[in-house]
Amino acid sequence: MKLPVLLSVNGEKYELVLNPKKTLLEVLRSELGLTGTKEGCGEGACGACTVLMDGKAVNSCLVLAVEANGKDILTIEGLGSENDLHPLQRAFVDHWAIQCGFCTPGMILSAKALLDRNSHPNEDEIRRAISGNLCRCTGYSKIVKAIAAASSSLKDRST
Repeated sequence: MKLPVLLSVNGEKYELVLNPKKTLLEVLRSELGLTGTKEGCGEGACGACTVLMDGKAVNSCLVLAVEANGKDILTIEGLGSENDLHPLQRAFVDHWAIQCGFCTPGMILSAKALLDRNSHPNEDEIRRAISGNLCRCTGYSKIVKAIAAASSSLKDRST
């Protein structure tokens, strides 16, 4: 049995007919070709698959695609563009917060969810917000600095 699902991903509407057991991660990668969202553990423990669903960071490996019906989904592909990076993306580059890059999309989207609800987080708040995102390449200090820098950059843009 398949079910109709309407997804709004990165501002585009997709009408799909899906197996109800398919995860949002599977649909994003295999049905929509949005491979920036990574599959790490498949159990919600690593955060590599983090996307924003109605502005909230979620592990897309734990969300059934049918649960996302009618929701607004933001993936890393919808955050900025190659020629116009989002301030978080720019800060990750400028502060060398990217190593292998596998965790980066999920890390950036978790950071965006934080900055959307708290535009001036302190270091503890930043660390707490990204605590569900594992990075095997860094000690997190450059990532935290990048998020703090993006916070300042976003504050400067709004004044």
